[in-house]
Amino acid sequence: MERADKAGYWQSVTGSLEEGETPAEAAVREVFEETGIDAMQYGLEDWHTSNVYEIYPHWRHRYAPGITENREHLFGLTLPSPIPVTLAPDEHVRYEWVNWREAAKRVFSWTNVDALKRLGERHQLTL
Repeated sequence: MERADKAGYWQSVTGSLEEGETPAEAAVREVFEETGIDAMQYGLEDWHTSNVYEIYPHWRHRYAPGITENREHLFGLTLPSPIPVTLAPDEHVRYEWVNWREAAKRVFSWTNVDALKRLGERHQLTL
């Protein structure tokens, strides 16, 4: 999905935990908010891994003062085929279904690249 606030910046579904929410609950909520897809109807899988990354300075205002790093938990969602997506217009302006290799070339975040490579490994594919 291409970000609304940064033209040319592509990413997967991402988001933050809300008060009292587990990473799995956040994943279900964020998938629905950003795509309109109900992850509970499909195979949402916790990959039991996470990445820690530095928050870009222009996005730090979204976090508590002094917070400069974030932990991103990885989940996968198995769909039967590419399905229609309803984007959150304040977050994304367009989407495309592409294979993991093409997606890894487009995303700006190293954590998204890592997740996509892990997707390829999970499906026994190679770069």
